[in-house]
Formats: sequence, C-alpha cells, structure tokens
Amino acid sequence: MATIRPFKALRPSAEKASAVSAVPYDVVNTEEAREQAVGNPLSFLHVSRPEIDLADSVDPYSDAVYQKAAENFEALKLEAPLTLESSPSLYIYLVQMGDHSQSGIAACCSVDEYDENIILKHEHTRKDKEDDRTRHMLTLGAQTGPVFMTYRGRSEINWLVSREQTADPLFDLTAKDGIRHTIWRVSEEAKEKLIEAFRGIRRIYIADGHHRAASASRARAQLRTLKPDHRADDESNFFLSVLFPADQVQILAYNRAVKDLNGLSLDEFFGVLSQHFELAEAPSPTPQRKGQICAYVAGKWYTLTLPHGTTSPMDPISSLDVTVLQERVLSPVLGINDIRTDKRIEFVGGIRGAGGLERMVDEGRAAIAFSMFPVQVEELIAIADAGEVMPPKSTWFEPKLRDGLLSHMI
Repeated sequence: MATIRPFKALRPSAEKASAVSAVPYDVVNTEEAREQAVGNPLSFLHVSRPEIDLADSVDPYSDAVYQKAAENFEALKLEAPLTLESSPSLYIYLVQMGDHSQSGIAACCSVDEYDENIILKHEHTRKDKEDDRTRHMLTLGAQTGPVFMTYRGRSEINWLVSREQTADPLFDLTAKDGIRHTIWRVSEEAKEKLIEAFRGIRRIYIADGHHRAASASRARAQLRTLKPDHRADDESNFFLSVLFPADQVQILAYNRAVKDLNGLSLDEFFGVLSQHFELAEAPSPTPQRKGQICAYVAGKWYTLTLPHGTTSPMDPISSLDVTVLQERVLSPVLGINDIRTDKRIEFVGGIRGAGGLERMVDEGRAAIAFSMFPVQVEELIAIADAGEVMPPKSTWFEPKLRDGLLSHMI
C-alpha cells in the first residue's frame, strides 16, 4: 500500500513563478548556476545553490553557505513573495518537452515507507551529498525540490488526473530550455479519490532524486531527537514528491566520454573490441536497439553490436548496455575500473545529443565517446523489485522538474 499525503505548498504567485523556478540543484555546477541566475534575484538557485552569491574561494559546504541559503530563502518569501497554502492539497504537474508530455501528482510520500522499502530505490547514494541536502533541509525547515517518483499506472488515476487538468492552472510557464511546466491544484473531491486509489498500489519507485529522499529520512531522524513530542503526523515524516505513471516516464541515454585509449593505437583498440563485438561503421550515432553501442573516435562513428545470446535476460543488471560497456571495454581495455572516481571518464546526459559527444572528441577533450541505448523503465523497475541497484550513471530522466514552484515546510 502506497501513501500519498496532501501538503500546504509554499509557492510563488503565477506572475512570479517563471522568475522563481529553477533547474534542480544537482544538474548544474556552481559556475552554471551562477550564469543561469545572473540578473534574476528571484531565481530559486539563490536558495538551492547559495554559494553563487559568495566568493569563489568559499567552501560550498561551509557554514556560510547554509546561512546564506537561509537568508536568501527568507528574502525570497518576502520579495517573490512565496505564499503558504491555507490548507493541504495535492497538485497535478504536467511537463512537456517537444512531443513528449507526462502528468504527475505532486504530493508528500512517507519516510517510513522509504525506510521500509515500500518505496524502492535503484541507486546507491553518497554520504557527502546526503550530508549537504540534509543540512540544507534542516537549515531551511523545508524540502524545496521534489523527488521524481514512478509507479505502474492505473486507469482510474489517469482519468482523475486528466479531469483535473480541465480547470484553470496555478502556473503555466515555459522555461528558457523550452520545457513547459503546468501545475493545477487538485479539487477536494479528486484529492480523496486519488489518496484512496494509491492505497491500492503495492510499490512506488524513486526515478530521480535518491539523495533528496535519503536526506529527508536523515533530516527526520535528527528532528526526532530534537522534538520530544514528535508525532506520526509531523510534516518531517513525509517528503516532497511528484509521481508519474511508468508508461509516461522518459529515460534518455547516459553517455560516456574517455580522455585516452589507455596507450593503445586505434588499430590495437579495435582489434581487442572485435573479440567481443561485431564492428561496423555506424549509419547513425544513436544505437537502434538494446545490445548496440555507438563509438565516436578519430572523426567517425562505429557500431559495437553484441552477438545474440551473449547476455542473459534473466540477469537484469549484467544485460544492461552500461554494464556490458563497463565489463568488456572500460575496465579491461581502457583501464577504468571505478567510474565513480576515475578522472579519465566523463558522463554526458543524453539531452546533449550526439553533437555534444562529437565536440568533446573533435576538440581534444576526449579520445573516444560512447553513445548508449537508453535504459527502459521496465528494466529499472525489475532491478528495484529484485532489491538490486543499477550501475552508476545509468539513467538520465528528462524532462526535469523545477525547484521552487512547490516547497514543503517541515
């Protein structure tokens, strides 16, 4: 049984929503965040990445940064202004990117269900990133960016969500990247029906935002020690989420670029690869199916195709193309054994396209780039159901949700 809980959203006015909304804190570095926020004092990046308002020499995990986050949050509440809803609500969040659209339910999910694996994960988290977002939540007393969740869709939920979108929205904005974000407040009648419908869903899955969810659990644990009267309905027992049906979720490839060929000549490199793959010049820089990887090197695209039957469909992790690349190319041939720590590899979200990979190689920033076939949502669900985790940097979810449109006070 999955729990979704209405919450009192802290949100900007419709007139200021476009200025306030910002990309998730973890898809930009400090320099990129500063560039996106320049000239816009209302950008939520001043809250989610407050180091952009401090000197470059300041440690991004120093006390001064979290103090600045709190100062900027309080200022934004006044200047935007941000208003706290008078009563708890659910919200419909529609995201449109080109021809793709997906409609989710913005709600709070249960920290208990996260801790008890009713809410399933598919990634490991890093302690330093958890430390950062836990402290950020506790300093602000708020969760300011939603966790992107998915679930196996149901017709009654889809019908309710579709019906609610016939009303006037709270926000309807198109960000600079061309992605449209529309949010409706759910009616009281539909709210109760949606809550009841989710009680029939056995499992929900974190798609994107594992560190935010883990940090919500840690923040709740710390608040429990500070609140002797901590109750089951305390807001810290729940975390901000947007839940999308799995058949609407779009996963793009998470591509790889490597700085050198590990001392091999191009002929030597291809000679080793031919022992595992069928090699050919690629008709397209994008793999056409699972089991294919495209490689760009020395100005040309090549297709690396695994012979049929090489991997077992019964093992969902070993059959992933990112696993095949790691175990047959990156580690044994290019000497990249730990992709979390090796500085010779860079990961490139599929949103940047094949052109981004080509530029990296053509400009000498990489010797070779690999274009991957995207992981499918059903593969992610199968791995989560098995209690396993995916290899690092396996999935790139697009479109991204915006920070600052709906915040949850804890």
